Order: sequence, then structure tokens, then C-alpha cells
Amino acid sequence: MPSKRSSKSFSQTFTLATVRGEEFTFQSPNAEDIRDLVVYFLEGLKKRSKFVIALQDYKAPGEGTSMLTFEKGDLIILDESSTGETVQNSGWCVGTVERTMEKGDFPAEAVYVIPCLTKPPNEILALFSMDISEHSKRIYNGQTNGVETGEKPHTLEDYAIDHFRPPPKRTMSKMTLSTAKRGRSDEIWRHSREPLKLPLLKKLMNKDELSGEACMCFHAILKYMGDLPSRRTRTGNELTDQIFEGPLKHEILRDEVYCQIMKQLTDNRNRLSEERGWELMWLATGLFTCSQNLMKDLNQFQRTRRHPIALDCILRLQKTMRHGQRKYPPHQVEVEAIQHKTTQIFHKVYFPDDTDEAFEVDSSTRAKDFCSNIAQRLSLRSSEGFSLFVKIADKVISVPEGDFFFDFVRHLTDWIKKARPSRDGSSPQFTYQVFFMKKLWTNTVPGKDRNADIIFHFHQELPKLLRGYHQCTKDEAALLGALIYRVKFGESKQELSALPHMMREIVPVDIVKGMSSQDWKREIVKCYNQDSGMSPEEAKIAFLKVIYRWPTFGSAFFEVKQTTDPNYPELLLIAINKQGVSLIHPQSKDVLVTHPFTRISNWSSGNTYFHMTIGNLVRGSKLLCETSLGYKMDDLLTSYISLMLTNMNKQKSIRVK
Repeated sequence: MPSKRSSKSFSQTFTLATVRGEEFTFQSPNAEDIRDLVVYFLEGLKKRSKFVIALQDYKAPGEGTSMLTFEKGDLIILDESSTGETVQNSGWCVGTVERTMEKGDFPAEAVYVIPCLTKPPNEILALFSMDISEHSKRIYNGQTNGVETGEKPHTLEDYAIDHFRPPPKRTMSKMTLSTAKRGRSDEIWRHSREPLKLPLLKKLMNKDELSGEACMCFHAILKYMGDLPSRRTRTGNELTDQIFEGPLKHEILRDEVYCQIMKQLTDNRNRLSEERGWELMWLATGLFTCSQNLMKDLNQFQRTRRHPIALDCILRLQKTMRHGQRKYPPHQVEVEAIQHKTTQIFHKVYFPDDTDEAFEVDSSTRAKDFCSNIAQRLSLRSSEGFSLFVKIADKVISVPEGDFFFDFVRHLTDWIKKARPSRDGSSPQFTYQVFFMKKLWTNTVPGKDRNADIIFHFHQELPKLLRGYHQCTKDEAALLGALIYRVKFGESKQELSALPHMMREIVPVDIVKGMSSQDWKREIVKCYNQDSGMSPEEAKIAFLKVIYRWPTFGSAFFEVKQTTDPNYPELLLIAINKQGVSLIHPQSKDVLVTHPFTRISNWSSGNTYFHMTIGNLVRGSKLLCETSLGYKMDDLLTSYISLMLTNMNKQKSIRVK
């Protein structure tokens, strides 16, 4: 029921169209208000209605299904749990055909909700059957896919002529009057609720395995969009995995999946199905691109749609072209984001000083970019040596800087799920946290980067000192204890009396018993008074400057058990730092030997071990350690050696210049 302005004194008109085909035009200064009020009543009645009428013939696909078969003009009475609102908001509904008394599922797009609360008289129902095609045009209000009919949306009609397989041949006996009238069943580039028996693209026709995979992708698309009834909900990423795993493995399937999504968004009259189709388009554009052959049509398709997600899809596609394609299907975080109509994903990142901040991450964010963004936000001088770490279950794993962030998290989650299946056979749910920390301490000098010292270096070095991993004198321990106290309490001396009760938070565990609590208190207070006026932040840097003098500064320590070398104790402390790999006596903390990275020829790890070869691969010495942290030692060694080789190559290229 449109309204428009005119230059006459009444200035506005509105037109009422009835099911009898009559049209009444009225002039009124309140035309728009009257129109809005009538539409409000109609929509309200539709939402509460229990009656729908078939706009077309519909035959249930296959026998023994739960789906209805009905004819154009049939009255369908909705199930107790359904109303007109259900029909408008979902792809499928349940109802009973009054003529046959059969009950089952039916597609929402095949019916029109009658705005009434009681069954309409037969003469009114007959009017719907008389000119249903004309009536259905009015029902959809001249809008498809969010684009007004004045602005023609691009379709795959022309592309299909050259690249799609020919439609299946039909015999006249199989054709019904309604399919002949509509003439659309052969246009396989349009929206359809029918599963595909063959792929859309000609190039897949003689490839049986890929052809089958293409049809399975489409089946999952139908279920995701609600075009096929599915007992499973869309929560999680089971359906999106089925859609995107194939094209990520086989490049030839990428065009097929893009064509399938565009097909389902062409003349899709179900708003909910269309919304879900755009969700899939958004996810696809963040994973992979299409071939140059299809690119023009894909761009035009997105550009000629007014859907709010269309523009973001164009931008995501451009990013994917620049940054490269992903390895894994979307992570659940990405799927849930777009299902909640959010095209921005903010991820919480935790820091060693017990603070956290949220950062925007998109599908094309690599770990290196993520690290740079964090370093910039925190005003660090550089992100060099820093890394993202993902904590999942009892493991903390560093994210390789070249990996897409969501790819790595997805891979890690899948790996943990396979390694630890639940007892009842259900898929276990693992939550994860993201940390940002210093990993490689090659160029770390206290005082050089104040923010890095205050947020990261102090808080990462403190636990190592307190666990007794460094060789530390009593005088140094008292000085460091005073600085730790100053970091905690500043200039407040009230807590000094409680010092004997907080020894383990201030003094290394391996030497705390070397003096009585009162002696430690006396020495720490003396050092504390000498640093009067120092701020907690300055105390953090002063603390680091003391430890920086030690050969074990910036080390990652691992307590291991070894039996391969009788010259070393069975229980060993291994430190990996910028100097190489040091073997440390667990009691005296003497460094027994340091193997520089240039001497390490091979290393490997497993769930329970870490193995390393020093010197010649044949005659060199071997060290086999028993540890559950072999994966960390392996990764750290790989990263330090990779950094060393990169720096060596840089120096060579400088000399050549």
C-alpha cells in the first residue's frame, strides 16, 4: 500500500489494493500516517495468524519424508507451536493442508500469511487462487535481496551460459503447468531449495570425488540457510566446516562454493535465509578468493547489493587477495561474530602484569601484525622478541609469527580435541586465553624500553628468581627483596613488620633458609632505606639491572631428568637464552656447560622427552631429557636459531652492499 506526495492542496495520496484486484486511491494530508497505521494492523494480524495459503504447487522431494505436498491455493493451518511470525522468521514451518488433512514441514517462501485470526470465508480464499502470480508480486513489496527493483542486482545468468553445466533434460510428462508457467526450474543460477545432484560448474563434471564434495557443500549451505529442514542447530561450526573444508583443500572447489552462495542469494524471498546466506558470503571472503574468471561477477554481485554486509565482503575479499588464503575453516569465534551481526571481532589479550586489553582481530590478521598492533598500543619501542601465546587446557603454545591468528587457534583447538576425547564420545569444549609476552631476549637491555620493562620484563623475571633458578648471593637477594617490596608497597613502611610472613614472595626459595626471617628482614629494610624516594616503576627497572649482570638473565628454565651423560647429575636445570643452551646444577646453580646455538646440530621433542645433538651428527654428544615441556624447548630453540640465522644473513647482505 504505497503513499506519495502531489502538488495538490491535499499534497499526499495513498493507494489501497485488495485481493479482488481493486485499487482505491485517497488524498489526505495524513496519507503517510494512515498508510503506516493500516500496515501496522496488517503486520500485527499476520504475526498472530494461524492460516497461510499456498502461492504455488509444491511436491515433497522423495517419499517417506516429513514434508508436505500441496497445490496452489491450498489453505494450510499452522501447527500449535507456529504462528505467522514463525513463517516470516524461519525457512520451514509445520502445518496441516485442509484439503488433504496431511501434516508436515513446508517451505515458508511457498506460502502467504493471511492477516486474520479466524478462518477466512471460502469466497475470500478463492480470490487468492484466481490470480496468485500477480498477488505474490505485491506480497514481496518489490524488494529482493535488500535491493529496490529500480536498481538491478547482478546475477550469474550470463556467467552460467559459459561456465555452468547444462540443466537436466525434462520430458513433458514430468512438467507441470506451474513449472511451465514459471519457467525458472531450469535456471540453476537462481535460489532453490532442492539439493544438487551435480555441481554447478562444468569444470567439475568429470571429477567424481570433487563433484560429490561440491554437492555435499551445497547440502550444508541449504541446511545452514534454513532452506532444508535440519534437526541440528547452527551453533558451533559443524556446518561451516562442511562448507569450507573442501574448497580450502582443493582450489578448484572455491569458484563452485562462491557460485553456490551467489545462487542462493539470487531472488531469495525468505529474509532469514538471505541473512544466513550473507553470513556465509562474509565467512568465505575472509578465507579464500575465487579465480580471475569469476572475480568480475563476484565483485559486481556484491557491489549491486544494498545488504549491509555486502560492502564488508568486498573489503574482506581485497584483504584476502593481499594477505593470502587461510588453511583452516572459520574458528567458532568468527562464526558466532557474524551470526550476531558483528563484523568486528575484539579479542582480549592478557599481559604479565595482570592487566588485559581488547584488540580488533580479523580473518586475515597474522600473528606478526597482531604483535605490532599490541606493541603500538602499549607504546613499546619494538615488537621484536615478543610473541603471542595461546593457553588451552594445560598447554601454553607460542603462535608462529607467519600464521593467521584464527588458523593457529583453530588448529590448536582441533589438535587438543583429538588428543583428549571426552569419555561419553561428545566433542569436548576447550576455552582458550591469549597472552602477549617476551619470548626471545636477544636484544633486551633494562632501561632501554621503559614500558617493556614495567609491563613485561619485570613480571616475567620475578617468578624465575623466586623459584631459585638463578645463582644469587644473600646480599643480592636482600637488595632484590627490597626492590620487590618497593614495587608492591611503594613508600609505605607499614607492611615491613609483616616481612617475615612474606619471605616466599620476596626471597628466592633456594636461599631463604640461609638466614632467619628476622635477619632477612633486617637486611631488606637496610637496602629499602637506601633507595628512599624511588618509585615502584623505577624499582622494577633497578631490579632488572641487577639480574641483567647474571649469565642466566632472560632465560627460560626447564627442570628435566637425564641419564645419557654420566658427567651430569640425573636431575638437571636447563636454561635456554641468547647465549645458547646451558646445563645448570639444580642445587648449586653452577653453570656446568653452555652449548652455543652454532654447536647444536639437531633437536627433537615428544610428549615426554626432548632430544638434542651437540657437534657432529655422527660423533657429536647427545642429550636425552625426560620432560613434559619438550614442545616448549623445541619451539624456543627453533626460534632463537631462526633469529640468529636471520641476523647473520642481514650482516652478510650489509657487507655485500
